[in-house]
Amino acid sequence: MDVLISESEIQRRVTELAHQIEVDYQGRPLTVVAVLTGSLVFLADLIRNIRLPLRVGLLQASSYRGASTVSTGTLLINESFAPDVAGRDVLLLDDILDTGLTISALAQRMRERGAARVRTAVLLRKIGRQAVPFEPDYTGFSIPDRFVVGYGLDFNDDYRHIPYIGVLTDPLPAADPLP
Repeated sequence: MDVLISESEIQRRVTELAHQIEVDYQGRPLTVVAVLTGSLVFLADLIRNIRLPLRVGLLQASSYRGASTVSTGTLLINESFAPDVAGRDVLLLDDILDTGLTISALAQRMRERGAARVRTAVLLRKIGRQAVPFEPDYTGFSIPDRFVVGYGLDFNDDYRHIPYIGVLTDPLPAADPLP
C-alpha cells in the first residue's frame, strides 16, 4: 500500500478545518451529522478541535456493497440515529466526495427535515468521478481517482484503523499485517 496522505498531514488539515468552522459558526447552534461508518475517525478528530457548543448525530448511507470498489449507484439511507435538525445549522460530514450522489442526497434530506442551513464537509474529494454538480463547503484534500483506505475508509470493512490515507493497490486478506 502506498501512503497518499500522511497521519501528520491529516491532523494538520483537520485542525485547520475545525478553526475555519469555528469562525463560520460563531454564535450559531451547530449540529454535526456524520455519515457512518467512514467518517467516524474524521468526526472524532474534528469535533475535538471545534471550540463551540455543538450537537453530534449520525446517519448511515452507502452505495457500496461488500468487496466492491465501485458504487452500485443505489443509495441506502438509515436515519435511525439522526438527530432532530429542525431550525438548526447542520454541518453534514462525510469521508469522501466521489460521485457526489450520496452527499447531495443527504444534504437535501437534511433540508427536508427542517434544517435552517446545511453546509457540507468532506475529508477527501476525488477528482474525475463527480456525476452531479456539488460543491462541498469544506474540503480536506483533493485526491486522484484511486481507491483509498485508512482514517475511517475501508475495503470490505478492513483498513479503517490505519492512521493515514493509503492507495489500495492489491487488497490483502484481513489476517495479513499492514505495512
